[in-house]
Amino acid sequence: MSDDTLVTPFKSKPVLDYPCGEAPVPGAACEIAAGVLWIRMPMPLSLMDHVNLWAVRDDNGWAVFDAGLQTGDTTEAWRKLFAGYGALAQGELTRLFVTHAHPDHIGLAGWLTRRFGCQLWMTRTEYLTCRIVVAYIGREMPDDAVIFYRRAGWDDDAIEVYRTYFGGFGKYVYALPDSYRRVRDGEELRIGGHVWRIVVGAGHSPEHACFHCPELKLLISGDQVLPNISSNVSVNFTEPDADPTSDWLASLDKLQQEIPDDVLVLPGHNAPFHGLCRRLDYLKRSQHNALDRLRHALGRPRRAVDVFAQLFSRPIGSEPNLLDVATGESVAHLNYLLHRDEVEMELDTDGVAWYLMK
Repeated sequence: MSDDTLVTPFKSKPVLDYPCGEAPVPGAACEIAAGVLWIRMPMPLSLMDHVNLWAVRDDNGWAVFDAGLQTGDTTEAWRKLFAGYGALAQGELTRLFVTHAHPDHIGLAGWLTRRFGCQLWMTRTEYLTCRIVVAYIGREMPDDAVIFYRRAGWDDDAIEVYRTYFGGFGKYVYALPDSYRRVRDGEELRIGGHVWRIVVGAGHSPEHACFHCPELKLLISGDQVLPNISSNVSVNFTEPDADPTSDWLASLDKLQQEIPDDVLVLPGHNAPFHGLCRRLDYLKRSQHNALDRLRHALGRPRRAVDVFAQLFSRPIGSEPNLLDVATGESVAHLNYLLHRDEVEMELDTDGVAWYLMK
C-alpha cells in the first residue's frame, strides 16, 4: 500500500500558492483549467483519506488520469460523475492513464476500462509490478518477507501481526485488464486539442509517469511531487538491496531540469499548487538532511527500526501498515549509504542487520 505521510522534517518550508480553492466532493468535479477537471475520491485509510484524479476533455469524451481505490464509495462516485447531470456525463471515457501502480491510483482501472471499453495507458514496469503484487492476495506471507522484516529488527509479535495483513494490497485493486498501452519517457501524446509529454521518474515507484502540457502549463505529477507531504520512498522484501533513494533524488533533479517553474502542479494528494522549483529544492534538501541525521545516529550500531526518530516527524508505533512503511523507508536510507560504502552492515546470529558508519 502506498503511503505518503511520513514527513521528513526540515525547517524553512517553502510557501506555495494554491489557486484552485476547495477540493470537489466525491462524485463531483471542478474545472481548474480549460477542459481540465479536478476529481477527488475518498480513501478509508487512517494515513490518507483522499486521492486526486484528473479528467481532460478528449475527442468524444474524457481522458482520465488515475482511478482511485477499489471500494464501494469510489465506485459510486464514478457512477455519479458519468450519470445524468454528472460532470463527465457529456461523453464516454476515451482513455485511462495511470501514473503508477499503487492501489489508490490503479485500484479501479480494470473496472473502468471494462465498463467503457477503453484502453489502459501506463508504463510497462508499473503494469507488470502491479500484476505481480496482486498475485499475493490470499497467499501466506512468504519466507523472504519474514527474513526481510526480521533483518530490519521486527520481533516475533510484529511479524505475526503482519501475517494477517499480508496481501492486503490486492483487495483494493480490481482485476487488471489483460492488455495495456505502454507509455514511455519523453513520448508526446495528443489529448483533445493539446500535446502532453510524459516525464518518467522513480523512487516512490519504479517507473512513475508524470504528464506535462506546456500549452496549458500543467503538470500531472501523481505522487512524484506532492505539496504538503513527502512521498514514501521504500525498499520492500521483493528487492531488499534496492536503492530507491538514489532514484528519487535523480528524478527530482530531472523534473527540475525538464519542467518549467510556471506550471500548475496537479498532485495525487492535497491541492494543486504553483511553486514547483521551490518544492523540489525543499524535497532535495530535506532528503539530504535526513541522511545527515542518519549518518550521525550511526556512530554506534543500529537496526532499521532504531532510526525512525532520525527520519520521521511522527512517532512510529506498532500499527502494521505504518510500521511496514516506516521500515521500508528506513531501509531505503540505509541502503543509500551502503551503496556509497559509507556504512558497514553485519548480520547477528538471529539474522538482524546492524549498521555502523565506517
